[in-house]
Amino acid sequence: MRTERDSMGEVQVPDGAYYGASTQRAVDNFPISNLRFGRTFIWALGLLKASAAVTNKANGSVDAEIADAIIRAAEEVMEGDLDDHFVLDIFQTGSGTSTNMNANEVIANRATEILGGELGSKLVHPNDHVNAGQSSNDTIPTAIHVAAVSGIEGSLLPALDALCASLEAKAVEFDDILKSGRTHLMDATPVRLGQEFGGYATQVRNGAARVRSVTRELLELALGGTAVGTGINAPDGFAAATIAEMSRRSGYNFVEAPNHFEAQAAKDAVVSASGALKTVAVSLFKIANDLRWLSSGPRTGIAEITLPSLQPGSSIMPGKVNPVIAEMMMQVSSQVIGNDAAVTWGGANGNFELNVMMPLMAHNLLESIDLLASASNVMREKMVDGIEANGDRARWLLEQNVIIITALVPVIGYDKSAEVAKKAFAEGRGVREVALELGVLPEAELDAALDLRPMTEGGVVG
Repeated sequence: MRTERDSMGEVQVPDGAYYGASTQRAVDNFPISNLRFGRTFIWALGLLKASAAVTNKANGSVDAEIADAIIRAAEEVMEGDLDDHFVLDIFQTGSGTSTNMNANEVIANRATEILGGELGSKLVHPNDHVNAGQSSNDTIPTAIHVAAVSGIEGSLLPALDALCASLEAKAVEFDDILKSGRTHLMDATPVRLGQEFGGYATQVRNGAARVRSVTRELLELALGGTAVGTGINAPDGFAAATIAEMSRRSGYNFVEAPNHFEAQAAKDAVVSASGALKTVAVSLFKIANDLRWLSSGPRTGIAEITLPSLQPGSSIMPGKVNPVIAEMMMQVSSQVIGNDAAVTWGGANGNFELNVMMPLMAHNLLESIDLLASASNVMREKMVDGIEANGDRARWLLEQNVIIITALVPVIGYDKSAEVAKKAFAEGRGVREVALELGVLPEAELDAALDLRPMTEGGVVG
């Protein structure tokens, strides 16, 4: 162990740790869970600290040699080389001050080492040098937005776009397959299997558009507000220059928030983003559950489609294969919906000039992004791309569907149609057979009225 000192006194820190006294106190104070900030959030902190050091070197706030060492150390944080030294629990001080100081201390000690100093000597100071021009109260909300934009743009949107393309391809492939529509889980008028898949594709496309829309809100960064939004101790132009450097390094067009009091006291953009993710989760749950139902059986269920067989489905029933990817997606979607509930309540707990639920909100938002991205890729690769249609089965079920009588309503009226339907159902016979027997229409007119393909036309404009 080595002895480090902060404003509260001496603290024993493991010899090889790059973190210092403030982080160690938080390690001791918050042994709550095994949840830690992930790679994207740590990368965002490194990006911020490296960019701030570039600005502080340029404006003379930090000695050039020290600033260069900070930049190098922060870049190692960005690259993941120092992840093992980010040791704090998600459940901690609500401002995320402990995690900001974790980053400051890791970077300061690594920069000290780069300059030839000893760990803990504070040749590079975590507050005076690494944190110069900043406060936890503007760096943590900044890192949340930066990490979320990176996760959405780098992982989630490409995954959703690819899933949408796969569903669209299936919509084209299955366009000629006629089948029963279903409402209330009961037989309804005919649709085409391709139309169902086209609906799924549009759900995913619309979800991606919603996520893209809220991403614009996340491009606004709180950096520059420091403690309470007034910008105290931040040099003029610090935020603008640092954010420009962050944009240059990341490739994302970040901007300074126009109102720092809103940016720090409220987390409405995070709540909005989480809400969009929840909507995507609801869509993906619906799609996965539909595919599970449509593939049910295979002998005693609907079985209009076949999902890829991936693994044995039972430890006791030989030959059983379950829709495991659909079930995975349903669980992921449920987790994202739960995460959103916590983010929503976290957003409500901004008091005066600061929200005090930021670590929780950050973790849940970023977890939702990662889960939806990974699950969407797996759903596409291991399920959607390999779906096969059982056209004969779909056609047979459709021919048993008494509800096709709906096509006769404009010709023979509702009451007569109901009479035909009830007789067909009661006797287990087809609508056409019963209608012909009752003489409701000449055979040629009846055949034309019960032509199934025209019953499925429409539903898409343009």
